[in-house]
Amino acid sequence: MVCDFNTCFILFSSQLSLKAIKVGGCLFLSLNALERNPLPIKMVREDKTTWKANYFLKIIRFMDEYPKLFVVGVDNVGSKQMQQIRQSMRGRAEILMGKNTMIRKAIRGHLENNPDLERLLPHIKGNVGFVFTKEDLPDIRDLLLANKVAAPAKAGAIAPIDVFVPKGNTGLGPEKTSFFQALAIPTKISKGTIEILNDVHLIKKDEKVGASESTLLNMLKISPFSYGLVVQQVYENGACFSPEGIMNIASVSLEIGYPTVASVPHSVINGFKNVAAVAVETNITFPQVEQLKAYLENPDAFASLAPAASDAAAAAAPAEEAKEEEKEEEEEESDDDMGFGLFD
Repeated sequence: MVCDFNTCFILFSSQLSLKAIKVGGCLFLSLNALERNPLPIKMVREDKTTWKANYFLKIIRFMDEYPKLFVVGVDNVGSKQMQQIRQSMRGRAEILMGKNTMIRKAIRGHLENNPDLERLLPHIKGNVGFVFTKEDLPDIRDLLLANKVAAPAKAGAIAPIDVFVPKGNTGLGPEKTSFFQALAIPTKISKGTIEILNDVHLIKKDEKVGASESTLLNMLKISPFSYGLVVQQVYENGACFSPEGIMNIASVSLEIGYPTVASVPHSVINGFKNVAAVAVETNITFPQVEQLKAYLENPDAFASLAPAASDAAAAAAPAEEAKEEEKEEEEEESDDDMGFGLFD
């Protein structure tokens, strides 16, 4: 029997003793007379029309309540990772996902009350979501970056970054040389294992990962990619811009001498450098440049720190050279013992 819980409770409790057992998403009612045949009762979901209406209201409420948001790309982000991101954002930001058509429809229906939202419409495409917040955007961006997770390079995936394989011993046996030969990676056998001679640019950004590259990286236990929510657009108080736009604004503002929120920190630093330069060349002084002026007037007073560092470096250098020579000798001996190289 499937029905609403309250209805069933009224129906049965007045006539028979009732036991309620919740298992998973179902509520089982067990009557004394039917102890061996519990009746499953599932909670009734709201119909599609009601769900859509509530979803539209949620979008509009977030748009009105939060003055700032990120449009984020969610490619390659799994449900478990998304849950972790939501937990880390709890109390500081709200994450909203949904079909782009529904989100655009909700925004268009709200343009009369908030026309600035129209600037978001061109950016609602692809696999995207929204992160709403009232806090400083850099802090929320840092949270997003902190929730990125390392991922292996799967064959057929598009590389988001350049992938390099560092030189050094791989720990793999000589029987694996064919994988390196297929990718034209220079190697040699050292102490019975394969050693890569040079850093190798294995995969270029925006190129498709091949099966050979994927297999090699997995053997080397290298997970070169990291996936998470990627900020594509920033919306703040009616203005919509890309993350790169902040850097461009700062550069232009500094060049023309027009102060903006993005350029003021750089302007302050540059101004301090100019003031410090003037103070050094004149008799003007203030606490922040006193140590600098003392150093320039009497460098020998600070030279006592140098010998300890130089002595340590000098002592370390011969030891490093000895280790290098010993390593080279061992490698030559190991190659001779094996009796073959990579291409023999």
